[in-house]
Amino acid sequence: MVTGNGSYRTFSRPENDDKIMSSWERFMGGQDPASDALRRLIDDSWRRCHGIVDPGRSHAPDPVVEETLHGILGDNRDLVRASTPVMASARDFLFETGTVMVLTDAEGVVLSVEGDRTLRDPTERIRLMPGANWSEAVCGTNAIGTALQIGQPIQIHSAEHYCSGIKRWSCSASVIRDPLSGVTLGAIDISGLSESYSRHSLALAVAAAGRIENRLGQREMKLRYRLLDHCLERLRAPGGDGLIVFDRSGRAIKTNDKAATLMAELAKGRGSPASAIRDLTLPWREGRVAPENMPDWIDHNWIEPILLEGERLGAVLVLPDRSAVVRRAGLRALPRNPPAAADPFDRLTGRSPAYLEAVRRARLLAKSPVPVLLLGETGVGKDAFAQALHAGGVQCSGPFVAINCGGFSRELLTSELFGYAEGAFTGARRGGMTGKIEAADGGTLFLDEVGEMPLDLQPHLLRVLEAGEVYRIGENQPRKVKLRLIAATNRDLKAEVEAGRFRPDLFYRIAVTTLKLPSLRDRAGALPALAEHLLAEIARRYEIPVPDMKPEVLEVFHRHDWPGNIRELRNVLEGMLLESGGASLSGGHLPPELAGTNRVDVAFGSPAAATGTLVRAESEAILAAIRQHQGNLTSAARDLGIAKSTLYVRIERLGLKESVGLMRG
Repeated sequence: MVTGNGSYRTFSRPENDDKIMSSWERFMGGQDPASDALRRLIDDSWRRCHGIVDPGRSHAPDPVVEETLHGILGDNRDLVRASTPVMASARDFLFETGTVMVLTDAEGVVLSVEGDRTLRDPTERIRLMPGANWSEAVCGTNAIGTALQIGQPIQIHSAEHYCSGIKRWSCSASVIRDPLSGVTLGAIDISGLSESYSRHSLALAVAAAGRIENRLGQREMKLRYRLLDHCLERLRAPGGDGLIVFDRSGRAIKTNDKAATLMAELAKGRGSPASAIRDLTLPWREGRVAPENMPDWIDHNWIEPILLEGERLGAVLVLPDRSAVVRRAGLRALPRNPPAAADPFDRLTGRSPAYLEAVRRARLLAKSPVPVLLLGETGVGKDAFAQALHAGGVQCSGPFVAINCGGFSRELLTSELFGYAEGAFTGARRGGMTGKIEAADGGTLFLDEVGEMPLDLQPHLLRVLEAGEVYRIGENQPRKVKLRLIAATNRDLKAEVEAGRFRPDLFYRIAVTTLKLPSLRDRAGALPALAEHLLAEIARRYEIPVPDMKPEVLEVFHRHDWPGNIRELRNVLEGMLLESGGASLSGGHLPPELAGTNRVDVAFGSPAAATGTLVRAESEAILAAIRQHQGNLTSAARDLGIAKSTLYVRIERLGLKESVGLMRG
């Protein structure tokens, strides 16, 4: 693909607007639009649209009704969840830029819009809003629809649009693909009026799509690890049956020794050609196996879905050994969880005084049913403390139900929390859905990132906590629930209350007791022991010996500020382990952002860090303030004595966006 001056370049040239407009007018008049200024990609798109799209269209069709949009959001649950922090950050870094970021599904239907609020009226006039369809077949040549059509990033400016009513706009889009299968899941777009044109907006769209794909990949791998951990004991167990583990997309990811032999025998026994395990897939539809699409030699009863805490992780295909007598009950038994430690807090790893004090207080709080608010930076292990508080409390025999309030759109979070009745909206599951609040009855509800909960949902949660009852969407009768609440946040909720972004009555209801967890920077003395513990866990998961770490690695670890805390340390160690191939971990295995950099560079990867003492000092001061206020830019600006808008400008000018994004993530 040519990205420079060739006709296939992906970016636009505003200086060619007049020539391109003349080409469009010739094309509308039935003539050949040929022009040196007209890119081949645009010419091809116009020809696809000709006779299908009304060139006089001034906006997309009206958005689908809310119930239908809810169903579309549900169908794209993973994409929306992975995109939420990226879209949320657009509210800040597109502030006063005259542009918005748009997320769509694979059909071009808008799922979410964030960015400069001054564009609200113009975007609504052209229906650039959730539920509207911006596919090329509906709205003509535009960045969203054309990127989805050609499967590559593209920028479309002004006259290059096919429809006359949209030629005031400039937009750049990149497709989002499934990181494992490569299937197109949707698109991310940066749009604004023509005067906001910037060639860099295309790079921003590509980078945003990459971040979303990376988050999708990380989540998929975590789910795979959970699936394999769940099935590992069974795969190793002696027996005559063949076992093939499939992930939730239907791809085979693990087998036992008997699987290939039995698969060949069973396929041959039914007159079907044997195929390789890597070519075998289990097609899913609406959460269930679609048996009509499976190979004819597979009996539907051989398939066992694997669900943990209500989430489908995949399935196990059991290939029966006809030469052995195996009881069906034993054949279908699921592996048991390993016995829990007598004291669940013994599983928390840490030896620093601050960490031990947090564990001591948590052990005391576990015995009380009152709500607990866990405070601390992202990645400090709030989820591990929440599970220990549950396991050490009187409700330990009940369910532990967790939900990340920052991982969903408002509509999806409502359904996930409260559930819905059958027929509550178009696309609702038959029989309705049990919400997380109801599922936690008799146990613990863990609300992670509670500070991200939309303001209008907060009174509904408060009613649940005060009245002990929940209403499903579409129902008028309450359902009684009794649960313990544990919440967690990396935000300063008191500052959020003062800013009007969090209800004070809910804050005082969930913060009956608070527990501050120390950051990894405050536990520097325990870093070697913690790194060794995490490395042993990772090696055990991959079934390889635990490698040792060279002193130079620990030296770099001590210099690093660990903005992502334990989660970041675990990811770094896992990457180094895979890079090393089982050998000792040395400086050569460090990721680029840690290798060969000074303290500021290691911590933040800031491109401004090496440009001089004053610039470095300013960068450090800004980042320290934002870290101190746990990502709250309003509070950080107040602390620095500058306006919030000035802080945005300084972050942009100093190249600190990525660093700030990590601290706010």
